[in-house]
Amino acid sequence: MHTPVLLRETLLTLSPKKGQIVIDCTLGLAGHSAEIVKRILPTGHLLATDFDAVSLELARATLAALPGTRGHMHLHQSNFAGLPALLAQTAMQIGLPADTKAHAVLADLGVSSPQIDNPDRGFSYRHPGPLDMRMDPTRGQPASALLNRLSEQELASAFFELGDETDAPKIARLIVERRGETAIETTQQLMAIICEARDFTLQRAAGAKLHPAARTFQALRILTNRELANLDRLLQILPDILRPGGVAAIITFHSGEDRRVKHAFKEGQRNGIYSEIARDPITATAEEIAKNKRARSAKLRWARRSA
Repeated sequence: MHTPVLLRETLLTLSPKKGQIVIDCTLGLAGHSAEIVKRILPTGHLLATDFDAVSLELARATLAALPGTRGHMHLHQSNFAGLPALLAQTAMQIGLPADTKAHAVLADLGVSSPQIDNPDRGFSYRHPGPLDMRMDPTRGQPASALLNRLSEQELASAFFELGDETDAPKIARLIVERRGETAIETTQQLMAIICEARDFTLQRAAGAKLHPAARTFQALRILTNRELANLDRLLQILPDILRPGGVAAIITFHSGEDRRVKHAFKEGQRNGIYSEIARDPITATAEEIAKNKRARSAKLRWARRSA
């Protein structure tokens, strides 16, 4: 089974219990949810959503293999905006009032391993493939369309703001220069351009602790999927789907995401929406990072709904 980041810390934070209703906004491969379900059964219910239809079906199979889950899992391909309606729908299905709220809400904003490792999805600079990057390939434009359309300034701003890439202007300049010769359609084309802009040979890049293309690819993925706008929507609706005393936990992997969560939780506490919030983000232990390098940048923040 896929091992999710900060699993122990997430379970301690949410403290799922028998009979509770828990929402997993980013189901992925159900790494977190599989452990949550074990704690809320036999009478609890899991409502889970994900953009990715492939991940959703893999997660459905994983959860269905657990004893006693039939009738207690409610999985949907949806974005965060649909959560209030889905929660009301689920509540009525299980015989509860439509205004029922969740005991706990989880969002893990990372990309799952199968998405990264599948060359056809175009998420990884390590695998040759089409430069797509869409979580839901049936919606929106692929990353290549944005890369070949946006201005040099727009690209530089995105790479810096969404990827913390300090060489963003150089990378954007070379992208615009090269796309004038031929359209950039593959992960390998983009990776080679980034390495050249940052003065990395491909051999040196392959051995680097952090690949020189990592931040740009991250920024392009966030841009392609409008991830920050979706996060803003989640932060906006959280108080409406969380019951008094309920806990929300959000795991981020980028400073722009973490800042949004931190500021929303602080503002919510000032306005009396949240009674408690995490003073500092929870991060992975050295032991977890040694087993899973993707946990290195993970930060968990939580907030408790006011009574």
